[in-house]
Amino acid sequence: MPAPGISIVLPFYNEEKNVRALFKRLYPVLGGLHVSYEIVCIDDGSTDGTFAALCHERERDLRIKIMRFVRNFGKEAALTCGLQHARGRAAILMDSDLQHPPEIIPQLMDAWRGGAKMVYAIRRSRDTDRPLRKFLSRLFYVIFRRIADIKLPEGAGDYRLLDRAVIDAVNALPERNRFMKGLMTWAGYEYALVQFDVEPRADGGSRWNLFRLIRFAFDGIASFSTLPLRMWTWFGSVISLFALGYGIFLVLRTMLFGVDVPGFASLMVGILFLGGLQLLSLGIIGEYLARVFTEVKARPIYLVAEKIGFEDDKKAGR
Repeated sequence: MPAPGISIVLPFYNEEKNVRALFKRLYPVLGGLHVSYEIVCIDDGSTDGTFAALCHERERDLRIKIMRFVRNFGKEAALTCGLQHARGRAAILMDSDLQHPPEIIPQLMDAWRGGAKMVYAIRRSRDTDRPLRKFLSRLFYVIFRRIADIKLPEGAGDYRLLDRAVIDAVNALPERNRFMKGLMTWAGYEYALVQFDVEPRADGGSRWNLFRLIRFAFDGIASFSTLPLRMWTWFGSVISLFALGYGIFLVLRTMLFGVDVPGFASLMVGILFLGGLQLLSLGIIGEYLARVFTEVKARPIYLVAEKIGFEDDKKAGR
């Protein structure tokens, strides 16, 4: 069975009510591309009827392939699985909640045919986000660009096209703490940008609360920068120099003016300040150590409960 021209990779988690609406918009777009395609759907441990809805869609089109996880492993694991099983000469990653409009796919394809190995779909604005989330997102991109080893275009999410060369490069990376946006950018291939307007979710609300977003942001920073570790060496050096200078000042003052009884308040402030810095630095070191621990355990990124539609690939030796 020949490899398709394009693979659409769709992660799903409790998107039962969005499945039909998504495919109704996706089919006309893919049909207008005049290339062969496959749709790789990853059910990331959904607890509603998402898997059944996907199986129903496969009855309409056998080019739909379904992978169901035994439990929820997270979106990064779902994207990893999708890329590992995508067979197309290029793959398009997009969300399944219709915030990534399928109608942008032809523009992504045109940029790819123009020579770009990766095509980012960039949000024109974040008007659909709440003010706090909008501020934190911009803050993340500012911090990431300044301290990380790679540069993410602001507004670049998971909606993008990857050439087969980029897919193979990302699949060859063995790490288990996978910040997929960073890994794809780290590959360093030539890229192009296509702008689009984010649409409201077709049904339901975002499952990314503030805590998960902050955690995800730190995962990205920790994966591509050691600055949070190195900064404590600088802080420690500055504080040590300050303490040495203050110690010399106290010795000289005692020799010149005699013994002075220090205040309790200033002593407690100094102890609490230094104690807080130590705990904060240990916490950051612990975050990096936890990632090393995860890599050393070498557990699989995901576990598959069921595959549908991949039998032909296996028979063909793919």
